[in-house]
Amino acid sequence: MPFILSVKDAYRQSVEAATNGKNTVMYDDKGIPSIMVCVPRFNLSDVIDGAPNTPHPAFIVNGVVKNEIWISKFQNIVHDNRAYSLPGMDPRTSITFDTARTYCKNKGAGWHLMTNAESAAVALWAKKNGTMPRGNNNYGQDIDAPYERGRESSKDGDRTGRVLTGSGPASWSHDGTTAGIYDLNGNVWEWNEGLKIIDGKIYVHKDNDFDTPDDISRWVDTGAFFDDVGGLVLNSSRTAASGSYSRKFEELKAAAGYTIPDLLKHLAIAPIDANHGGDNTYVTIDGERIPLRGGRWYNGAHAGVFYLGLGYSRSNSDSNIGFRSAFVI
Repeated sequence: MPFILSVKDAYRQSVEAATNGKNTVMYDDKGIPSIMVCVPRFNLSDVIDGAPNTPHPAFIVNGVVKNEIWISKFQNIVHDNRAYSLPGMDPRTSITFDTARTYCKNKGAGWHLMTNAESAAVALWAKKNGTMPRGNNNYGQDIDAPYERGRESSKDGDRTGRVLTGSGPASWSHDGTTAGIYDLNGNVWEWNEGLKIIDGKIYVHKDNDFDTPDDISRWVDTGAFFDDVGGLVLNSSRTAASGSYSRKFEELKAAAGYTIPDLLKHLAIAPIDANHGGDNTYVTIDGERIPLRGGRWYNGAHAGVFYLGLGYSRSNSDSNIGFRSAFVI
């Protein structure tokens, strides 16, 4: 069995009581807990003005609409080849995409590496509700609020690098409360499942089908490309030979004559307006590239919930790359 949700122990009861039921403790079959945050279903129209009154794709799995998704409250650690969400830990880093994905799936059915659809849902919800989180994006502190600090867990030279999971203030969570999802802005990059580019072309999972195989024929071909036309743009084809390009996410636009598909906006691959906190988009338009979300402890104002890095291959590994598991039953 992947986890034992029915265990009524003091730890789980205290977590649920402290968060009015917004968090719970999920135990796996080894008896090790993870603290998870419930994200109740909402519609696209709840977070994007003028969007359809239909569930955000993050809440549709294999054609079934889900009432909720569960996201790790904290960037994950690893024990016995499994991912766990626990406070006050140095997040696991120096991990490849496939290894991170395996550690999540090892927990059992329903467990998976947090998907791009889930990241987009959380980001769009936070934007709509005015709670886009701050975080460790400036060597242990937030660049816009330097009085906000986390507890150091690693050094970057003589300055703070990573901080312990959840050690920052409530403003470092997605809803601005201690019941929220922590460290989505900075600290370490997070691998995401369900989005990739191949030679600039954007592919995504159907809805939130996190068990989609790697066979690209099983993915949704959006028909959209990242391209360089006087800077990073979205286009109907790739005209640039190769290269890496960056632009503020809110300034990412369509090439002349091209209309950005709404799906890209729903999945936070394209902006919905001109206000996304100055977060950055970085793309390498040749080869296969896998998304990294959130930014790192030194990205400053460019880090945040809408930060999208598509410059790394699945085999990349570094001390500033981590991950987060999610669960859908």
